[in-house]
Amino acid sequence: MRERSDEALMKAYAGGNMEAFELLYNRHRGPLYRYILRQVHDDATANDLYQGSWEKIIRARASYKATAPFQAWMYRIAHNHVMDFFRRSRPVSEMPPDEIAASNPGPEELLVDATLKTGLHAAVNGLPVEQKDVLLLKLEAGLDLQTIADVTGVNRETAKSRLRYAVAKLAKTLREQ
Repeated sequence: MRERSDEALMKAYAGGNMEAFELLYNRHRGPLYRYILRQVHDDATANDLYQGSWEKIIRARASYKATAPFQAWMYRIAHNHVMDFFRRSRPVSEMPPDEIAASNPGPEELLVDATLKTGLHAAVNGLPVEQKDVLLLKLEAGLDLQTIADVTGVNRETAKSRLRYAVAKLAKTLREQ
């Protein structure tokens, strides 16, 4: 059986089909949550923004038009919701190393892992907001350049340029560490 597209599911949901919403939600909950979490670096805030994003999607279901991919529409709502949060509050500049989750590896592995994670988090956090946003949309959400451009409200070439600069800056920062 062929899987229904996001756009078809959203139209069905707008028409009152709750099963369609459940399928959409299950399809996108992980990537959307990770995208928001990487932006705010706080579980409680990420949960609030994640729930708020879905509430906005639910409220806007009747006005959804399949002229753009559902993913672009959904991430645009989440992106705007996160940006509104940043405008209302001071963003966290860096994730403290003691908040990095650890499994149960040995002490040497823990040290190497913590050092790498701390360096990567610091490097990502050191990116300008526009570059960080594009990078996270690519890595966390797996969006293509055109969808990233649609979500962030810029043209495709600008999104491509921001991604290229972000990757180059990350590589340079990580080489220097």
